[in-house]
Amino acid sequence: MEQVPISQTALLLCDLQNDFIHPDGAYGRAGQSAASIAALPARLKPLADAMRAKGGWIASTHFTLFTGKGGEPFIDPHLRTLRPFLKKGDFVMGSWGHQVVEELAPSDLPVEKVGYDAFYATRLEWILRKVGIRKLQVAGIVTNGGVSSTVRGAHVREFQVTVLEDGCAAFTQELHDTAIAALRPVAEISTVAAELAKLR
Repeated sequence: MEQVPISQTALLLCDLQNDFIHPDGAYGRAGQSAASIAALPARLKPLADAMRAKGGWIASTHFTLFTGKGGEPFIDPHLRTLRPFLKKGDFVMGSWGHQVVEELAPSDLPVEKVGYDAFYATRLEWILRKVGIRKLQVAGIVTNGGVSSTVRGAHVREFQVTVLEDGCAAFTQELHDTAIAALRPVAEISTVAAELAKLR
């Protein structure tokens, strides 16, 4: 596999936002979390710091609930069924809940998204090409949702992709493990420690 320089590499943080991760966020208030998800920011912080120090990029996807008149969010019926606790003010662009968690901020390339695949109906590919990114190290949540869809989206667009197995999480270990196994044909599978060692 071609060695892509760090200047053309981005750590892509999928949906590591306050509304998903922080206890005071939308999911935290509803009791919708998992220990493996909560552990991600602290585990990824050394790698994010090293990427910045070595000249790499931090990119981030931000699940977004766009709003209509009066601030009412547009919530797809399937999402409304899955997450009935979502309400006005959650995941609104510019809000605290919409931002990357403090441990991993700031992001060089933040991109709003509306679905699982961060390339769908967004500017992600445009901005990655604009700054010369050729390789993505993908981390975030959830492994079987946004992470998997975005990794496949990157693969078909011919980005070199590495999935950080312990830098991703799902609501159960079984869902996570199944998703990682399914991504092996389209991405390199690595760990936070292994990628950190390469930078050092």
